[in-house]
Amino acid sequence: MINLDYQSRTPIYEQIVTEIEKYVVLGIFKPKEQIMSIRELAETLGVNPNTVKKAYSELERKGVIQTISTKGNFISDNIDNVVKRNVDEKIEELKRIILELEKLGFKRVVLARELSISEIEYICNNSNVEIETFIHGALCISYSG
Repeated sequence: MINLDYQSRTPIYEQIVTEIEKYVVLGIFKPKEQIMSIRELAETLGVNPNTVKKAYSELERKGVIQTISTKGNFISDNIDNVVKRNVDEKIEELKRIILELEKLGFKRVVLARELSISEIEYICNNSNVEIETFIHGALCISYSG
């Protein structure tokens, strides 16, 4: 289930962290669900157990998983904060990217993701590029500004 790019410059443990966070955000991993042990995941992925241990330590630090002694590793029951933090980080990254594109001379950026009106407004007010946002649903609504 976890996909790794062994040719990537991104360390394997970071790829494991990203993949598990992605599955939590997408709802594939549910709160309180047990995940593979360090040894099991290391064998499945063909990596050193220390690599998985480092990934699990990072996930525990971020509040994504919790380790219960003698029972195993579980998805945190408080993943709403994890999902919100992950989305907030991506929105901040998006804001930085738009400002970089503006510096490179881009005059128009199309956002094809659902953002709140306040986030769209912030991006529009803090850049000089034309922003177009599509909100997909039963009706397709376009907001340009």
